[in-house]
Amino acid sequence: MSEAVSLSRFILEEQRKYPEAVGDFTLILEQIAFAAKIISREVNKAGLVNILGSIESKNVHGETQQKLDVYSNEQMVKALDPTGKVCAMASEEIEEMLPVSDKSLEGKYAVVFDPLDGSSNIDVNVSIGTIFGIYKRLEDEDCEKSLLQCGKNLVCSGYVIYGSSTMFVYTTGQGVNGFTLDPSIGEFLLSHPNIKIPEYGKIYSINESNYFRWPKGIQEYVNFIKQHPDRQYTLRWIGSLVADFHRNLLKGGVFLYPEDSKNKNGKLRLVYEANPMAFIIENAGGMATDGKQRILDIKPQSLHQRVPLIIGSKYEVEKYLEFKEKYG
Repeated sequence: MSEAVSLSRFILEEQRKYPEAVGDFTLILEQIAFAAKIISREVNKAGLVNILGSIESKNVHGETQQKLDVYSNEQMVKALDPTGKVCAMASEEIEEMLPVSDKSLEGKYAVVFDPLDGSSNIDVNVSIGTIFGIYKRLEDEDCEKSLLQCGKNLVCSGYVIYGSSTMFVYTTGQGVNGFTLDPSIGEFLLSHPNIKIPEYGKIYSINESNYFRWPKGIQEYVNFIKQHPDRQYTLRWIGSLVADFHRNLLKGGVFLYPEDSKNKNGKLRLVYEANPMAFIIENAGGMATDGKQRILDIKPQSLHQRVPLIIGSKYEVEKYLEFKEKYG
């Protein structure tokens, strides 16, 4: 029987590879994992306690907040704020940058997160998740500028998926590893070492109800995928970025949330959704683009900037770029 490797042990072993490390980054990751355990516990109790459903408030995007949205955001902030390792945070649920409550505890990292992705699926028991990204604080710059860096400057990103099991997947730029929560001991254990996305897949994930709002290049691309000469593709669309992304990461394929006539700039958020996922996919051997350029090269102009996202196996993403260039 192979030895179980916990997330904490794995992070510490990685830290030892960098003699100059003092443990700040390790503590941040461990606190995110701690918040994820608490969120997972509440997600698994949904329906048994009064945490399902919406509340009267809306978030910065005008979307009705779910009770678990607010709860998850609170847990992420509570986990990170007192560490003394973070200078500021940015969340989907908060309009402005969130500074640490005690200025004397400002640290050298900036953290962005979507505390509960796919929250519209909460009440119907569909997989949801948490997305996060970690940047080093820019020297001699205010904290908000540290949150608005290109994704290629990420030092770490990851997600937690709350499904049939709870998984913590992350990368520091040296490969992608997945850990599954063992509820009997309360620990994330290494279950998916060195994840690599297949060079091409058989899954495409897109909301085809928007077909007639897409530019011609996107329509022609989807038509090509559906009539591919070499293999049969299957449409899989959950409507939760973490869930769709996780499936395609393991099995191969492409996730698309492109621009359309209703959402000219796409719908997903660059800072705390697209960038963290793009950092993961590139470290797993895949690609991520907005249809014009690499996601990780885009300089954010605001915390809640939207962007088209095409992300997945190299073959499918490269084909998408061909059709966009040909048809627009």
